[in-house]
Amino acid sequence: MSEKKRVIIDTDTAGDDTIAILTALHYFQVEGIMITGGNVQFDQQVENALYTVQVAGHSGKVPVYKGYEGPLMGLGHKEHRTVEDVHGKDGMGDSFFEKAIQSPATGHAVDFLIDTVHNNPGEIHLLAIAPLTNIAMAIKKDPTIIPLIPHLYIMGGTNNALGNITPTAEYNFYVDPEAAKIVLHSGIPITMVGWEMCTQYSIMDDNDHAEIEQLGTKGAKFFKDVNKVVMRFNKTVHRLNGTTHPDTLLAAVAADESIMTNSHLYHVDVETVGELTRGYSLVDINNRLERTRNVRVCEAIDRDAFKGMLVDVLKSIN
Repeated sequence: MSEKKRVIIDTDTAGDDTIAILTALHYFQVEGIMITGGNVQFDQQVENALYTVQVAGHSGKVPVYKGYEGPLMGLGHKEHRTVEDVHGKDGMGDSFFEKAIQSPATGHAVDFLIDTVHNNPGEIHLLAIAPLTNIAMAIKKDPTIIPLIPHLYIMGGTNNALGNITPTAEYNFYVDPEAAKIVLHSGIPITMVGWEMCTQYSIMDDNDHAEIEQLGTKGAKFFKDVNKVVMRFNKTVHRLNGTTHPDTLLAAVAADESIMTNSHLYHVDVETVGELTRGYSLVDINNRLERTRNVRVCEAIDRDAFKGMLVDVLKSIN
């Protein structure tokens, strides 16, 4: 077995982020986890990450760092929008798990990222499954990390498709489009897995959930618990027949790119000011703007292979 690829995860831990973290811990050497303002209240996200590491049996081995609690342009009283309605009050399907044994690491996530990349040039891949605030701020603070990062995998945006927080925007880009713009134009090699990939290839319906439950493992039970609220939300709001797993899909693609059966390099940008379209990701498929192709956009996934990877992960956690 070749050495595992080394990664840092940037997450706003709730719901599917937890399963993505389990997937990353299974397939990668995870150097650390950074927390960004996003899905639910910030300290709850930190706790959720710590608890997920514990579920995977990695307590004390993977540091969890606090990063920025809100978007770059979040000023004064205006807080960004959290989505407890999607993931439950605790972000974990209203499971209210016991408190994690591990505490957050000292120091800021951005400094951890910069130091780790400099100490391991060309070695640290990034899995971004949250608004891109921390990564954007790291790039602004120390642009010399840019050529040292071999690849950045982003769950965010859409490829000319319906959004999930507004009709035009996917949540991670919508919360902090300025950060997304900085990161997309940074020059780091990027693969983007958009929301429409999730709705087409990652949905786990009642039959899939029954199959996972039959595994009888601690991992399978955790999967069921954290997905309780999102199953209801998806059926009533998104009109999707099952739970959605965008972050786990991203982690799986990063772990085994062969499950991504179609992708192309396109010019991708983000709308930051539109009255109706803030957070909209522009994917210039026909190169009408004649600008630099900066992002490899995932366009199809082998769904069976993805589900197989998910089952392997949940089966392995006892």
